[in-house]
Amino acid sequence: MQAPRPARGYAGDVTPALACDWWRSGEAVLVDVRSDAEREWVGFIPGAVALPWKQWPGMAQNPAFDAGLRAAVPPGKKAVMLCRSGVRSVAAARRATELGLEAYNILEGFEGDADENGHRGLKGGWRHRGLPWRQN
Repeated sequence: MQAPRPARGYAGDVTPALACDWWRSGEAVLVDVRSDAEREWVGFIPGAVALPWKQWPGMAQNPAFDAGLRAAVPPGKKAVMLCRSGVRSVAAARRATELGLEAYNILEGFEGDADENGHRGLKGGWRHRGLPWRQN
């Protein structure tokens, strides 16, 4: 199991597998910061907290993010943040840290990096690594 990688402004970056292990063991709360539209169209993780960092359309900042995060992550638990590719989740992890939480970014996100054709889902990511997810 790979240890968290150091990061600036939050507790660190973790692999999808480590985040999943922490989540399954109850050590962490998995916070999916993708938009409602992304979860609906691309897939979601049953049991994860759905708390958008930004909302579709327009990708405006979610004004309820702070309150939702405080309600979702009890004292003493880690927060592991997931987005599409591991970028928005960095901003969300930084904000969670500002709120006093031990927060981590999940590397690769849900869909992973784009391949040479610009397609996601084939090169890393929660889904590609065979971790739990569903699609409507």
